Amino acid sequence: MGNHGSNLDDILAEDMHHWYNKFMRESPSGLITLFELKAILGLKGMTEDANSYVDQVFLTFDMDGDGYIDFVEYIAAVSLMLKGEINQKLKWYFKLFDQDGNGKIDRDELETIFSAIQDITRNRETDPEDIVSLIYERIDTKGEGELTLEEFIEGARDHPDIMETLKTLMDLTPVLVIIIEGLQKS
Repeated sequence: MGNHGSNLDDILAEDMHHWYNKFMRESPSGLITLFELKAILGLKGMTEDANSYVDQVFLTFDMDGDGYIDFVEYIAAVSLMLKGEINQKLKWYFKLFDQDGNGKIDRDELETIFSAIQDITRNRETDPEDIVSLIYERIDTKGEGELTLEEFIEGARDHPDIMETLKTLMDLTPVLVIIIEGLQKS
C-alpha cells in the first residue's frame, strides 16, 4: 500500500490533456458503464455482496445519475479518494454505505459493505461484524441501530481508532491502480 500513493500522485500530476487522452483511448465514447468498470477491474465470479458493493461504488461515482462515469466524474472520484478532505471522504463513505438511500446507515448495510470490500481485496484480517459492533457501540450513543450523516461524521472524527479503521477498510488505492494501469495500457 505504501508506494501506491506516490505512483498515483505521479499519475495525477501528469498533464491533464495527456490524462484525458488516456481516458478516451480506454472509453472512446467518453463514458464508462458499470459493465466496463467491472471488466477494467477484472472482477468475475464475485460474491453477491461484492458485486453489490461495486455497483454501489459505481453509483456513488456517477454523480449525475445518468448511468455512466464521464471523465470529470472519474477525475473527481480519483481526486477525492487520494486527496479529499476528511469530511468529503466521510460523506462519500456514508453515501456508499447508505445502500437504500434513506439517509441513515444501519448495521446490515455496514456489514454488507465491509464483507464485500473484504471479498474484493481478499483482506480478511478483521471480522466485519466486529468492526460494525465497535462502530455502533461508540457512535450510536442513542442506541437507535442506525446512524445519520451527522452522527457518522461526528462519531468518526471523535474516535481516531474508528477513523483509522474506516480509512484502512475504505482504501480504494489498489482498485484505482488497476483502473489507472488499465487506462495506461491503451
